[in-house]
Amino acid sequence: MAKTALLFAGQGAQVVGMGRDLAEHFPAAQARFEQANALLGYDLARLCFEGPEAELTRTEHAQPGIYLVGWVAFELLQAAVPGLEFHATAGLSLGEFTALAAAGALRFEDGLRLVRARGRFMQEACELARGGMAAILGLEEGPTREVCAEAGVELANFNCPGQLVLSGPADRIAVACDLARARGARRAVPLPVAGAYHSGLMAPAQAPLAAALAEVPVAPPRVPVVANVTARPHGGPEVIRESLVRQVTAPVLWEPSMRWLLAEGFTRFIELGPGTTLSGFLKRIDKTVQVLNVADVPSLEATARALAA
Repeated sequence: MAKTALLFAGQGAQVVGMGRDLAEHFPAAQARFEQANALLGYDLARLCFEGPEAELTRTEHAQPGIYLVGWVAFELLQAAVPGLEFHATAGLSLGEFTALAAAGALRFEDGLRLVRARGRFMQEACELARGGMAAILGLEEGPTREVCAEAGVELANFNCPGQLVLSGPADRIAVACDLARARGARRAVPLPVAGAYHSGLMAPAQAPLAAALAEVPVAPPRVPVVANVTARPHGGPEVIRESLVRQVTAPVLWEPSMRWLLAEGFTRFIELGPGTTLSGFLKRIDKTVQVLNVADVPSLEATARALAA
């Protein structure tokens, strides 16, 4: 039997309209959106379905929105494929919370409240210092680290071969892009984000997030959940809490995480939630594995058919 890993998207995957057709077609999905509205005290479903884009993109809304759509996709896939078996989970940054919930380490409700709080804490950190991020394409890690040292920025994401992400003060990101191009990067692209995620500029978010995590029950995961900060499975509840706090300022080791799963014999990966960014990364890492996704009704039906086959 193929070993299957579930993957959950991170911030940046949000898009106006996400989850809408799932809610329209499935009463259970609509009920989850209504539950989320009640838990958070505002109409998150409307923001997901209708926008406006500027509001949905705000960190404090994008994070619970992506978490919610990922969870709905997970539940609908379980309903569509009775007896669905998966053997590990992983999530990019914010998606790690959804991965932990899917593995039974967090209750859905607690995860939703946590990512709403995390988004608010990170938004506040963004407002304290003008930060930015940039994707560096086609430059190896060594020269990219030299760029970081010279420009005064940090490596934030190891996404896939040929794609690294830098984070730091906005003016230094512009310098880093110029340096990367001069060293031979195919492209150096500033990203449309609110701040310098996964860098030291996010440190003000860590203490309040640690306090919020301390109030939430965390259980041992039922399947391995690969941690962003180590590219290895999480340990027990206290290790999970510590890792999620570290993750705010630490780089996301996504490619190493996927390579760990590949080395463990995983050959099927299912991306759950808006977009197919993680599927694209995985195809750059290993073209031989099966990659499926659930973002809307057509992709849910296609994935259910593929799993049945």
